[in-house]
Amino acid sequence: MSYDVIVIGGGPSGLMAAIAAAESGAQTLLIEKGKKLGKKLAISGGGRCNVTNRLPQEEVIKYIPGNGKFLFSAFSVFNNYDIIEFFEGLDVPLKEEDHGRMFPVSNQSKTVVNALLKQLDDLNVVVRLETPVKAIHYEENNHSVILRDGTKVQTKSVVIAVGGKAVPHTGSTGDGYAWAKKAGHTITELYPTEVALTSNEPFIQNKALQGLSLRDVKLSVLNQKNKPIISHQMDMIFTHFGISGPAVLRCSQFVVKELKKGRTAVPMIIDVLPHESEQIIVDRILRNVEMNPKKSFKNILKGIAPERFILYLLTKHQIKEDQRAGSLSKQTIRQLIHDLKQFTFTVHGSLPLDKAFVTGGGVSIKEIVPNTMQSKIMERLYFCGEILDIHGYTGGYNITSALVTGRLAGLNAAIESGHVGS
Repeated sequence: MSYDVIVIGGGPSGLMAAIAAAESGAQTLLIEKGKKLGKKLAISGGGRCNVTNRLPQEEVIKYIPGNGKFLFSAFSVFNNYDIIEFFEGLDVPLKEEDHGRMFPVSNQSKTVVNALLKQLDDLNVVVRLETPVKAIHYEENNHSVILRDGTKVQTKSVVIAVGGKAVPHTGSTGDGYAWAKKAGHTITELYPTEVALTSNEPFIQNKALQGLSLRDVKLSVLNQKNKPIISHQMDMIFTHFGISGPAVLRCSQFVVKELKKGRTAVPMIIDVLPHESEQIIVDRILRNVEMNPKKSFKNILKGIAPERFILYLLTKHQIKEDQRAGSLSKQTIRQLIHDLKQFTFTVHGSLPLDKAFVTGGGVSIKEIVPNTMQSKIMERLYFCGEILDIHGYTGGYNITSALVTGRLAGLNAAIESGHVGS
């Protein structure tokens, strides 16, 4: 058996790579070790499939903080707007939601996956499911893909699109790193990103706030000089092991990178009321206290933040639930309001890589041609998707990176195999 292009991995980047190669006229084989193609697409966006993001190109790259700038060249060939056009060309109309996120109008990921599968079929891509790859032998004129059953399949070009190590139940178990190393590539240190964080703080360990959600808060990560490295204003939740939710996932890679520097704990700050200054809140509360001195301080604070959080702060500042507002000193009130604006605590780690949404690290981008995804080390070898040392926030950014790099890898693998793109 021999093919012009073999794509290994049936996730977003692999599907796009196989389609691009076949559209260019290459006889293409797509190999997937699992029972289904597109498993990551199927679960993305809560099962609705967040295929890309409509923000301006520069914004999209900004939201891929893990080497996103590497994608500028790729985006000049195929970008997030081209992804939208591509899917609409497959009769998958998309709609825009908050923060530029793009979903199928159907609200079902199977609409996206089925359109891609139909395109593979229309282009006569040969698909082999439940077919694990054992090894790749790199040769002068051809490469050989060795399947686990011992079958040897020859190809002119290989595209490795097997993902990283995050979300392993979708098939991303790090198989491709060994194949990349064999070709001479460097694998940068792997670490979890878009991951929940763990904390040894007493209020976490005693579950005082477990299950409490905070809406639209500003969460910041502090460096060793206690200056903010990054801040994100979104929702979050306290868990039995630490913190999670959208704001936490966005901040997590910066915490993990600080811990990798040898820090044992990283401070974080929650601003529960990011839309108002501390002084304005203090002035308003003090006026209320002055007007209602016999009212309980708890009731003065009612509605300013979730009740459980208020009760926790009252306990922390040794204020009784029924304590009259007029009996408190201005200093005590200021301290409690300061805690609402700058609730500071430390995190000590994260959940492991197999519990993360995205893999940090991977095949070094220094060894990849940025506008083709071709290996600089091995001829007719291409990489795309999460196996590369590129990672972004959730919100369509990682899938955008996967689809863009997959498109370029497939197109150029076809060209190098002797087929000119259509």
